[in-house]
Amino acid sequence: MKKILLAGIFTLIMGMSFAQPTLTKIGTYKCGRQPKQVLFSPDNKYVIMPLLEDTGFDIFSVADKKVIKRITPPNSEKEGFAEGLFIPEKNAFFVSQMTTANIYEYSYPDFKLRRTISTDGNWSKFIAWSSEKQLLAVSNWISNDVSIIDYSTGKCLRKLKTGAAPRGLYFINNGNQIVSLSFDSGKIEKFDVDTGKRLDVVSIENGAMRHIVMNSQHTKAYISDMYYRSIYEFDMATFKITRKTQVFNNPNTIDLLNDRWLFVSSRGPNNKEDYTKRSPVNGKIQIIDTATMKVIHSFEGGNQPTGLDVSDDGKLLCFSNFQDENIELYQISF
Repeated sequence: MKKILLAGIFTLIMGMSFAQPTLTKIGTYKCGRQPKQVLFSPDNKYVIMPLLEDTGFDIFSVADKKVIKRITPPNSEKEGFAEGLFIPEKNAFFVSQMTTANIYEYSYPDFKLRRTISTDGNWSKFIAWSSEKQLLAVSNWISNDVSIIDYSTGKCLRKLKTGAAPRGLYFINNGNQIVSLSFDSGKIEKFDVDTGKRLDVVSIENGAMRHIVMNSQHTKAYISDMYYRSIYEFDMATFKITRKTQVFNNPNTIDLLNDRWLFVSSRGPNNKEDYTKRSPVNGKIQIIDTATMKVIHSFEGGNQPTGLDVSDDGKLLCFSNFQDENIELYQISF
């Protein structure tokens, strides 16, 4: 009897450990021009889409299955809205605008403008948050630096000089350090936040680093490299790449579910005339099992899947098709 019970428990555990995510499409929905990123709200009620070639960001209701509102920040006529960030502890949502090097703070859930913050940089993109230090960090694509901003005052305390075209950012070690990805110089850099001193660097010739996510223990990071069509597993203790997986052309945004399943949006091959035009084939969404670093699932998205996010409860996946001006919503189950 005991052997049968133990065998049953073992089978159950093995079945749970090898359960893989299954995706069921809910629908495709129109939005504004060039949705650069998608973000689920902390309560998973909405998807927010910063629009690169439009006048702000769209709010999509998950319950209503449609865009219910367009928010137009100051200087909205200059377009260029690139990235967003929710900070639940502040009931805040931030969005960056490349063309003005501003970030705008809104209250959540009513999306009322609180303030405009200048990054003192040029072509500001990605935003990161340190709760421990109460600091914002913003990567500046053209001025090749990262602005460190005090939340309470909105003042830029210092700028960290990075490799060319910094993009992805992640605070580590209780906010005392930050990892910055350089798109044009293929660098993964670690800085001291207070002094701006560079503490470590990994350089990959011709690499084009875009996005970084981390496991819950902050022991491993995962990084997308558009040039080499690769996802890197990165050991934070040694600050080295440990494994890599090749995915579809031009991997963009990534997100990690349950510390194991890495979702990847890949834009697809560039248009030969101009990379900003429609790709010759549609992009793909792929899922990597980080236990093996193997792609376990791959399916076609629209033209240039760019933004991607998994809801905080792990039940929904959303990604944007940059050239199609729409988003796709999927249910995740195990």
